[in-house]
Amino acid sequence: MMRAVIIDRDGVINHNRPDYVKKATEWHAIDGSLEAIARLSQAKFKVFIASNQAAIARGLFDHSDLHRIHRKMLHELEALGGDVDGFFFSPVLQGACRKPNPGMLLDIASRTGIKLTETPFIGDSLKDLQAAERAGAIPVLVRTGNGLQTLAQPEMPKDVKVFDNLSLAVAHILHE
Repeated sequence: MMRAVIIDRDGVINHNRPDYVKKATEWHAIDGSLEAIARLSQAKFKVFIASNQAAIARGLFDHSDLHRIHRKMLHELEALGGDVDGFFFSPVLQGACRKPNPGMLLDIASRTGIKLTETPFIGDSLKDLQAAERAGAIPVLVRTGNGLQTLAQPEMPKDVKVFDNLSLAVAHILHE
């Protein structure tokens, strides 16, 4: 059985910016997040990133900039003994692959063979939780990024596990 975790990027792995993370120099990991991903990798979990990237559609940066951001993240992660098995993103403002729609998660499952019903999707926004529910994945919320605002929303799904940060969410997953 392949064990996997899907993780939203902005607000979960790295700090959010109101003007978007548009270049590698603006990308800064949240304390402990890369170490948490490294622990997943070392425990033989497949790790996938699923991120809306509307700033591409808005013309604020392009695919090359996004790849440079991801290379920086991978470089820092590899130094800790971790890896990411795939980056998935939606560069559009609307569509089946844009969260809260389930398309991105369904695409990950179809390309990799993971079972979404056994796969946590860790995010910080209502869109992340809704995408997880609609795709049949296990929604997990962190309080970093937009997590505190998400907790206060009346549409917040029931029975979602909530953790202060990615490190604590991963610790829970590894001990289940």
